[in-house]
Amino acid sequence: MSKKKGKITKRIIRNLRYTLKNPLTWFWLFVSVLLCLITIVNFRTENEAGIECLWDSVWFTLVTIIAGYYEYSPVSLPGRIASLLLLVFGMLVLSLITGKLASYFMDIQMKKEKGLMAIKNIKGHFLLCGWRSGFEKILDTIINTNPEISPDMIVLINEAPSEQIEQLLELERFKEIHYISGDFADEKVLRRAKIESAERALIISDHSKKYSDLEIDSRTVLAVISMTNINPGMYLAAELIDSKFEKHLRMAHCDEIILTTDYEHNLLASASGGMGYSNVMRSLISDDADSGILIEDIPHQFIGKALVEYKRSLKYPKVLIGLLLNTGNFHQRRKDALREAQKNPDIKAVVGNLNKVKLLKPNQPVLTPPDDYVIMRNTKAIFVRGKPLEF
Repeated sequence: MSKKKGKITKRIIRNLRYTLKNPLTWFWLFVSVLLCLITIVNFRTENEAGIECLWDSVWFTLVTIIAGYYEYSPVSLPGRIASLLLLVFGMLVLSLITGKLASYFMDIQMKKEKGLMAIKNIKGHFLLCGWRSGFEKILDTIINTNPEISPDMIVLINEAPSEQIEQLLELERFKEIHYISGDFADEKVLRRAKIESAERALIISDHSKKYSDLEIDSRTVLAVISMTNINPGMYLAAELIDSKFEKHLRMAHCDEIILTTDYEHNLLASASGGMGYSNVMRSLISDDADSGILIEDIPHQFIGKALVEYKRSLKYPKVLIGLLLNTGNFHQRRKDALREAQKNPDIKAVVGNLNKVKLLKPNQPVLTPPDDYVIMRNTKAIFVRGKPLEF
């Protein structure tokens, strides 16, 4: 306890010394003493002008400083000299105070625009980390395909040139989006984005600087490790250029891994067959939330039952093509398995549940499963729904 008090005392002494060495401290002290003396002089000499008590003199001082005019008309020579000094120094003090306040608020606004301010009072938000050409289109598609995410719940984290960010956030549809400037693999930067209360995050391959492909993927892996350590319950998706880094993201419990280059190569190879695969893929990967491939939650009452029972309940104009197994956040899936295992007295069930969580890949699709397939926990339905035909 004594050591703690000693540290506090040293800190106070250090701050006091710094304050006393600052020339502004002595300036403000001089002005304060001068204003007090002027107030006393007016109180002593201006009884005939209407200043009958000390409060009248204090009021006269405040009005002269703030409004810049005399509430009372001084009559005596000392009172007039004191009032003139009060007017001059009062205007100086008011200018300094208003200038300081304006500078303070301008500094806050500039820091906010440059992404240097920490975000406050936000929870369950979405983090979009990284930058590359066509970022505006990526952001547009995210908003269109995720109607539950409003722009004020999106936080951008990147090191893109400030001019590009300013142009982006000046657009009407993006004005409410938050921005944090900095390296998204840095814990301090992530803390400013309130990552501990975020619900989801997407890391795209970052081309904000002249990084090599190896550096881009390495930073992505580092960012995933940092994010999962700070907020294990957050759903995390990350994009990779080279698939050799995929195992590192699996070990870091990244919930979804996007291998963009592999997808592009496969799409080009499919198009070479002249069968129209590219048009089919374009229709399936739609830019809205109502068509293409749709993934939806399965009602709780169908968990543990045959797939055919769930199919009978479907009445929507969409086609069930498969199931997505082991969905959601890794740590949440483990908690669910442990909770179910504790309810089940059978030791084999405990081991089985835990093995499923450990061995099954996250977000594993099973296309056209048989009707007797038993729907497990953390499973979602995969549908296809087309847009109206256009002629």
